[in-house]
Amino acid sequence: MHWLLAHLNRKFAVGTAAGLVMSSLVFLVLYVNLYRAELESERTRAAEQVNQLLQTSLENAMLKRDLEGLRVIVERLGQQAHIDSVFITDRGGEIRFANTPSLLGGRHPPPRGEPFTEFVTNAAGRKVLRSVNPVANQPVCETCHGSSAENPRNGTLYVEYDAAPIVEQARRTTLVLMGAGAIVVVLNIAGGWWFIRRNVLAPIQRLTGASRRLTAGDLGARAALPGVDELSELGHSFDRMADELKTRIDEGHRQREFLQQLVDAIPDGVRVITPDYRVILVNKAYREQLKLTADEGLDEPCHARSHGSSEPCPPTLVTCPVRELRARAEPVKALHRHLDRDGRALDVEIHASRMRGFVDGAQTTLVVESIRDLSKEVQYSHDQKLSELGKLATGVAHEIYNPLTSVRLALQSFAAERRASDGSEELEEYLEIVDREIDRCISVTERLLKLGMAPDEHSELVDVTTAVEDTLSLVRWEMGSRAITLRTELAPDARILGSDSQIRMLTLNLVQNAIHAMPSGGTLVVATRVDPEHVVVEVRDSGVGIPREQLSEIFHPFYSRRADGTRGAGLGLPIVRAILERCGGRLEVESEPGRGSTFAACFPSAGSAAEESA
Repeated sequence: MHWLLAHLNRKFAVGTAAGLVMSSLVFLVLYVNLYRAELESERTRAAEQVNQLLQTSLENAMLKRDLEGLRVIVERLGQQAHIDSVFITDRGGEIRFANTPSLLGGRHPPPRGEPFTEFVTNAAGRKVLRSVNPVANQPVCETCHGSSAENPRNGTLYVEYDAAPIVEQARRTTLVLMGAGAIVVVLNIAGGWWFIRRNVLAPIQRLTGASRRLTAGDLGARAALPGVDELSELGHSFDRMADELKTRIDEGHRQREFLQQLVDAIPDGVRVITPDYRVILVNKAYREQLKLTADEGLDEPCHARSHGSSEPCPPTLVTCPVRELRARAEPVKALHRHLDRDGRALDVEIHASRMRGFVDGAQTTLVVESIRDLSKEVQYSHDQKLSELGKLATGVAHEIYNPLTSVRLALQSFAAERRASDGSEELEEYLEIVDREIDRCISVTERLLKLGMAPDEHSELVDVTTAVEDTLSLVRWEMGSRAITLRTELAPDARILGSDSQIRMLTLNLVQNAIHAMPSGGTLVVATRVDPEHVVVEVRDSGVGIPREQLSEIFHPFYSRRADGTRGAGLGLPIVRAILERCGGRLEVESEPGRGSTFAACFPSAGSAAEESA
């Protein structure tokens, strides 16, 4: 900015100085010429007066034929100050009288008819002011010189004045004028510089500073120029423009915030991608899926963040929505496996469609992806299943538990009356059997209630062995109907920190998965093991087994390959894995086609989990 102002100052100073110098030179030349012309005119008038006097004297001497007197007049006139030479020519141009003898006999071209004065260089090489005065042939002279009609001029009088004093005077005058002109130039430059700096450069500097601050993001920057001149009006227009710009930018920020809040309110992940795979918009759910901070996820390739690849996804291996939507306008649906910030795989379902939008001022086709976390879908299905089981258990409690309680009360009353009336012991034994079976029915309803109970927000101490035994009691009849033999190897004191209903649901899903793997019957072994760090629930079946190429697919949501030929929901094993992840555990699988499978759910023991929490 300072350099710019200095540049303007220099340009103004140089331009003003050049203009004033040129103007001064022009006026000086004009003045000198006018001065010289005026000087010549004055000298000419003076010379004419002298010449008139001299001519009268000469004519008088000629009339008297006093040639000696004429010569004396010429010589004395030539001795005057500033007169260089005086000579007289006849009408043929020969010099007859001269103050300098060397000029006598010389010739001089006859001049034009009227008297005149001019600056010339004489025969000696000196610059002189020559006054030329023709001597007219008068009637009194016609006796000697003939008729005036034939000879209008008897001769010519030449008086040459020294030009050096005139030139010196002109030089001094020129120097004075140049000095005065220089002073005028300096005063004009100084005054012009002060005026321009105060009234032009200072307002421009304020305008430039305000525009720079505005460009840097200071929306409150204003020029605030005082006055009512053109630059002040320009400053007022700039301030009005800045006010309007701030209003529009604030409105744009509000619209952008509204758009961001709108997409953040969507429960599924959302991201908008340009044709060159660059992500320009994401929502809160997408960042939560990949465990990103608020500053991550934007202005980077979509494949780099979600797939950990520096190159776009190969179209032969992955359905790329960006590539697919280049060729067609219909929405695209695909299943992907994304990687979060920690490298953990996340199964997602993507719905993508095209939209028109502006990026960097140019209109282009964008791809909008709606990304659903399938583990959340599993959780929703799991919660829904628990809710339905809870409703079922509540219905069972109302439909069975209450009638059984009434039956028990009736039987107990009947038993009391029979004992009072000394009834048979055999009848009392029957009544005791009925009472125990009613207890078993009530126990089943309680197990159903625990299975369908919503998990607590906080972990609790869970007896895994008890939860497994209760869950197995609910499927014993189904296993018997499918010719499946159940063996249990349950260790005591198998306790973890978690949710009782979640452990029951995990056991139920693993056992049902094993039952479906043995359509022709077989053996099912359910065991629990305890070590200092882990509690393991192991389910082994003698079913058809799982091919090695399908082991990586069985935990995908909605993937179902039942051996009994029925179509399942494909959520059992994903629910098991989700429960284990929430508890900090893991699921291990071993399988061999034709020889069965083993699923081992490993939980941190209650002691190690408590230490980790602490």
